[in-house]
Amino acid sequence: MIFRLAFGSLLARSLTVTMTILAIALSVMLFVGVEKVRTGAKASFSDTISGTDLIVGARSGSVQLLLYSVFRIGNATNNLTWESYQDIAARDDVDWIVPISLGDSHRQFRVMGTTTEFFDRYKYRSEQSLTVQDGAIMNDLFDATIGADVAETLGYSIGDPIVVAHGLASFAEHEDQPFRVSGILAKTGTPVDRTVIVSLEAIEAIHVDWQSGAQIPGQSTPADVIREMDLHPQAVTAALVGVKSRLKVFGLQRAINEYPQEPLLAILPGVALQELWQIVGIAETALIAVSGMVIVTAMIGMMATIFSSLSERRREMAIFRAMGARPRVILSLLVLEAALMAALGALLGLVLLYLGLWITQPLIDSAFGLWLPIDAPSMREFWVLVGVVGAGVIVSMFPAIRAYRLSLADGMMVRI
Repeated sequence: MIFRLAFGSLLARSLTVTMTILAIALSVMLFVGVEKVRTGAKASFSDTISGTDLIVGARSGSVQLLLYSVFRIGNATNNLTWESYQDIAARDDVDWIVPISLGDSHRQFRVMGTTTEFFDRYKYRSEQSLTVQDGAIMNDLFDATIGADVAETLGYSIGDPIVVAHGLASFAEHEDQPFRVSGILAKTGTPVDRTVIVSLEAIEAIHVDWQSGAQIPGQSTPADVIREMDLHPQAVTAALVGVKSRLKVFGLQRAINEYPQEPLLAILPGVALQELWQIVGIAETALIAVSGMVIVTAMIGMMATIFSSLSERRREMAIFRAMGARPRVILSLLVLEAALMAALGALLGLVLLYLGLWITQPLIDSAFGLWLPIDAPSMREFWVLVGVVGAGVIVSMFPAIRAYRLSLADGMMVRI
């Protein structure tokens, strides 16, 4: 009986009720959407590099090594000598190793020297490999493979020339040894998108006529002569390492950290990524707090709507009382109406969210490299929905108690 009365009352006030349900739905969609984005961003962040067991560089801090080797942020305190790199590569427990050389830039994008094996070994988002969207991976000394963001921002296409600058914020450029865009990588949502990738030998080649950070005056070695030189590097910035057995990871890490020839550091990428997320992840708390305040605002709005409707419904309440309805029936009616509005708003918000995810998921992935999975609501999200309904019941108690106290004589009074 009371359910039928509640439905009838809601239908009688359809416009106001619809607006209230829509406000709750939008707030729920925002809150759960922020939760989806948060978990998706954290997963994408953790999957920036996968399939790599260790990252090796000069001894510093684990977060610093991760920042400059993976995210291209900052600089190394020192380099890893080529002799030490070869010693590590020759170990029986090392399955593969890929060198990385950093230091130069191109119009604020980092230039990275490496080998073609990097394109096979670097994995992201649960073992996905890099793919070439246009052209091919560099196969000449002065070829460059660029990330998707580099190509889009600078408007580059296959065959365009690239002049590398010496250092990160330097006006000195290697104009005598320009590169050519040989390939453009597909969007990954990782720092690779913002990287110009060349060979290790190319990094050595453009510095043949340079000394102490400046070009030797009057010296310019022809490209044909440079191609005949021994361009093996003297040092690299870092190295990505894969082991033959995961059981040997910690043993190899300890051996590298205790390497007697020079101070080195080997880090587990997953552990370092978690440390870095703890530093930058405070933003997620702010997002949750803001979206939570939106839900609180919607609940207060619903309470205000119920309060404002009481003046219009005083005669209705009085008639119920005159027909023998107990005061608790009036209270239960208003609470049930609020619970129904909150439940309908929560369900509608969830439907709108998943509809939005279904439409925007490929667009967000291609534009930002952020993968938002469309999966069933987690227990955290489920309890958010339950909490919304519970909050609706709680805020409705205040106007319900007031209606409970309305007297029959006051309700039947005719005001002029």
